[in-house]
Amino acid sequence: MPTSVSDLPDFNVTLSERGLQLTRVAPRVLQINTGKLCNLTCVHCHVNAGPRRKEIMTRDTVDRILAWLRTTDIEVVDLTGGTPEMIPDFRFLVESIRQMEREVIVRCNLTILNEPGYEWVAHFHAQQGVHIVASMPCYCPENVNAQRGEGVFDSSIEALQSLNALGYGVDAALKLDLVYNPNGAKLPSEQSELESDYKRELKAHFDIVFNQLFAITNMPIARFTSYLKRQGNYAEYMQLLLESFNPASVDGLMCRDTISVGWEGDLFDCDFNQQMGMQHGPKESPERLWELNLEDWMQRSIQVASHCYGCTAGQGSSCGGATV
Repeated sequence: MPTSVSDLPDFNVTLSERGLQLTRVAPRVLQINTGKLCNLTCVHCHVNAGPRRKEIMTRDTVDRILAWLRTTDIEVVDLTGGTPEMIPDFRFLVESIRQMEREVIVRCNLTILNEPGYEWVAHFHAQQGVHIVASMPCYCPENVNAQRGEGVFDSSIEALQSLNALGYGVDAALKLDLVYNPNGAKLPSEQSELESDYKRELKAHFDIVFNQLFAITNMPIARFTSYLKRQGNYAEYMQLLLESFNPASVDGLMCRDTISVGWEGDLFDCDFNQQMGMQHGPKESPERLWELNLEDWMQRSIQVASHCYGCTAGQGSSCGGATV
């Protein structure tokens, strides 16, 4: 049984043995990780984000990313963190992207809507037509509070009700999707069944509606790895990911049509690789997004490692939920 990701079979070998190739298609999504500052400290967080983190995107980096984006046909900009809304230039960033007529997704943890000083968030998102993808690990308070902190469930419900009141999940132009992460060392249940359960329970108990549910596998990276090791479940979880490898999941992996950029502008194949330090270019002088030629990008191999088994287990997993 594996005791670390290095004990798992080489991911490229696993692909090759099944006659599979992981190749790029034209980039459709630019995913920007704005930094590690967050108002929460979640057990499953692969970013190791929290209230005391100092790593946030500067205005100079924002300006360089926007200038590069204007030269491309990329359709979607996906903002993640940390809590994206907490960086000083968040509103400028979103407004600038929307002026280019690109879709903006914000990975919102919901509780930020209720934090002092952030009362503007919900109305700003609605005004800009931001597509909200919101963390909601369960429709039961016990599971949410265990994974994300005491009181997070009630705050999340309040935030969802506020978003519904503004038209999110109701108005076709204001998309509200929720994210489910398992509580512990297990794979997500079948996404469509979970979505039905969520919609039934949230509507019945809180009169909340939303568009889609994304079921995302917890990745054995950073804080979640530490959690697994404290619980004595790390080896079993890694074995579960390996045994659950699903060849059908590969075509839908987010690394194929997404460019990931870190808070300093470094280039990555996905947000998970970003947290593993797997950037393009040498570590001492990493390549920046604004130096990238897209034709060159299309010819590059996608960097993989053993944590990639997390995205290919069971029904597959990406930032847009199941891939199968």
